[in-house]
This record gives sequence, C-alpha cells and structure tokens, in this order.
Amino acid sequence: MIDFTRIDYLKNGNERQKRAYEVLTKYHILEKLEPYSAVLAGTIPIKIDVEGSDLDIICEVDLRFEEDFLEDLTVRNLIPFGTDVKVENITVNGEKSIVLNFMLEEFPIEIFGQNKPVTEQNAYRHMIAEYNILQEKGEDFKQKIIDLKKQGIKTEPAFGMLMNLKNPYEDLLKL
Repeated sequence: MIDFTRIDYLKNGNERQKRAYEVLTKYHILEKLEPYSAVLAGTIPIKIDVEGSDLDIICEVDLRFEEDFLEDLTVRNLIPFGTDVKVENITVNGEKSIVLNFMLEEFPIEIFGQNKPVTEQNAYRHMIAEYNILQEKGEDFKQKIIDLKKQGIKTEPAFGMLMNLKNPYEDLLKL
C-alpha cells in the first residue's frame, strides 16, 4: 500500500498529482507544517478528484494554543504574502477543529487541524478506507465515483450511494 504520510508517491502519479507535488514542494508546505505531522488527505491522493478539488492537509494541533499555531504559520511564511486566508473554528463530530482556506497557484488549499494524531482523524481514515475499496472494486467503480462527484455529490455520500451504506461517514470507518 502507498505510504500516504509522505507525498513522494505523487511524483509518479497522474498529471494532477504531479502538479500537486510541484506546488506543495515549491512552497515547502508540508515542511513548514512538519511540527504538526501534516498529511495530504482527500481525493487527490487516491485519484478521484474532480476540477476544483482542493488539497486537504490535515494536522495535529493543540487547539488550546490556537493563537500559537496561527502565529507559527505566520512566522514560517506558510501562506505567501498577499494571499487571502479564511480561518474558521468549527466542531466536527464533537471535536474542536480549525480550518484555513486559501489559494496556492491553481489549487484551493485547506489546512485542517484537530487535537489528535492525523492518522486517527476521520479525513485520513476515510481516505484509507476509500483507497482500499477502490483497489478492491476496480476502475469501473472508481469512474462511477468520479461521475457522481462531477454531479456535485461529496465523496463519502458517493461511496455510500454505490455501496448502499446508510451512514457513509460512519460506515466507511468500519470497513
């Protein structure tokens, strides 16, 4: 299986993956987020992205020190000067989370932080489950997921529709 905790696999992927690798390395995004165990998650790593799909970067962030995290990102020059950044504090499944959104070249970037290891966060766990399903079910299934996503259906509900899952966000975590 691919080691999704590193982005080396993107170098040998499809054109969008190669481009994501170029942008992430050009701006040293994961290096700058290294203290937060940053991992690229979402649809681009597993090749089911559609036009406009973002680069989802998940991080382990102690949100008791949220201001320190935001200041650290500024000190590390994570976001190029002059870039508009939207910062939100949200609750996901009862967990405090922080979300930063901005553009980096042609990619929407979303940095998502929770106070738990990235490999325990649902975004990572969903991606791994989806990757395994795609490996098992093959190219036709993968194309059906992409077609549903092109219709505006989010990733987990698309899997749910094709697999008859009642609650895809929870059910995918059980697979």
